Amino acid sequence: MTLFDGFLLALSQMTEPYNLLLLGAGVLAGLLVGAIPGFSITMAVVIVLPFTYGMETTPGLAIMLGVMVGGISGGLVSAMLLGIPGTPASVATTFDGLPMVRKGEQGYALGLGLWASCIGGFVSGAVLFVLAPPLGQIGLEIGPWGYFCLILFALTITASLSDGNMIKGLIAACIGLLATAVGEDQVNGITRLTFGNGDLDGGFAYLPILIGVFAFSQLLSDMPTRAAARRTLSADAATNVRIPHLRVLKQIVKHWLLTLRSIAIGVFVGVLPAAGASISNLISYDQARKNSKNPEAFGTGTEEGIIAPESTNNATMGGALMVLVALGIPGDAAAAAVLAALLVHDVAPSPTFMTERPDVVYVILLAFVIGHIFVLLLQSAALKIFIRIVGIPIYILAGVILLYTGMGVFAINNTTFDIWTMFLFGMVGYLMMRFNFPLAPLILGTVLGPIGEVNLMRAMQISPDLMNFITRPWALLFLTMAILSLLFPFAKARSKSGYWKYFGAVSFLLIAIPMFMMQGSLRPIVGAALIVAAVWTAYRKFSNTSHTHEDLRHG
Repeated sequence: MTLFDGFLLALSQMTEPYNLLLLGAGVLAGLLVGAIPGFSITMAVVIVLPFTYGMETTPGLAIMLGVMVGGISGGLVSAMLLGIPGTPASVATTFDGLPMVRKGEQGYALGLGLWASCIGGFVSGAVLFVLAPPLGQIGLEIGPWGYFCLILFALTITASLSDGNMIKGLIAACIGLLATAVGEDQVNGITRLTFGNGDLDGGFAYLPILIGVFAFSQLLSDMPTRAAARRTLSADAATNVRIPHLRVLKQIVKHWLLTLRSIAIGVFVGVLPAAGASISNLISYDQARKNSKNPEAFGTGTEEGIIAPESTNNATMGGALMVLVALGIPGDAAAAAVLAALLVHDVAPSPTFMTERPDVVYVILLAFVIGHIFVLLLQSAALKIFIRIVGIPIYILAGVILLYTGMGVFAINNTTFDIWTMFLFGMVGYLMMRFNFPLAPLILGTVLGPIGEVNLMRAMQISPDLMNFITRPWALLFLTMAILSLLFPFAKARSKSGYWKYFGAVSFLLIAIPMFMMQGSLRPIVGAALIVAAVWTAYRKFSNTSHTHEDLRHG
């Protein structure tokens, strides 16, 4: 079967009313699950998985991919309306989404998130099939050294998410890293920091920490007094409930470069196994703020702070799925559930999957793309109901939210220990907010800790030589980017004086070095282009400085 024949067969299957109905039902279920804090996308996909056993391959994949797409998009609802991310992929959405909603711009904020998510999904779904083979090869090349350096690069975001207080940001990140160190390590199974408590052997689950830190801290800070508890989340909850689609699209077109850059970040992180949207949305938000003309507006309800993370998280899922069909490596837990569904139907993804079963590959691609059309239609209608939430008194919402989050947390392992974990980190988050510690670095440390530890152990088991972190090109690339990311705030503050004005040129030059170390012919070409960019940037800075000195002499 040729690729074109496979596409025609998949298209005929995915346009059948039965399969479209299942896809729409999966999207709706995912939207509901994603909008409820405490219920993860993976949980929803795993629950749906047994129902696909008796289905054919196409209907089973349609409903599961619908749940995935709906879940990743539904997380923005609670993130914006309540300040509590429905999924880890919506953590960064709360930073500007909630402030914009509380300004009375509910429809505009939710519309920005909705359209950015769908555009991210459309672009990644359209492009990634073409890029799947080379992207999959990159994922195999990086190795544990590169993955660990990628974690170091991501952790440098802490400095940018600390609102000018790097020390407090680093402390918050260390709290998150410490939380992940409790229990058995994932490689050798040795227990740490349990103090003889058997409940701690399994460590702290990520979801109770996330819900505790965000839900408790946000709800407790919203109702410090009885009078405050009786007010609503928005003083203008009954107005502006319509999404201004034309206004939203104009704003996204205005920030087209930001959107494309955010999608590229999502795709890149998505092809890295075990990374996922919980990392990419924070990286995208950080890069958006660093490259913005008005970085001080971030955190106050700016459009850029919503477009960046929401266009990234859906693109990340597209990358995870394409690596799955290209190499059989799930990019995240939800993609692993899709892999299980494929195996149930005797379909085993591999590097030859695209040539052997192009019909199934195109079913996955088409279901992912069409699923975003359902998201656009269903969520646009459902948002009118969701927006009414902000008109309910906070004390009523608090009780309902805590009930559902408690149920969701308990359902992870069916143990009350996870509920106590949620309470514990809820108090930690509340105290951190009271003393002006940022919450995002804590969550970032919690997400990245286990991934970094596992890859560091694997690297050391393969070879204890630390020079591998420099001699391996991908590790050197991410290590260089981590150092440059830490220096960027200093360079930006001193960009008009001394040698700091050449920071951009030096950055291009340093990044070009590992590109020349990589295999193939395309990457050295990219390295050469970076050197040209470095020379041009340095020349422009030098020329501008010379003209300034000349003007001062004549002035």
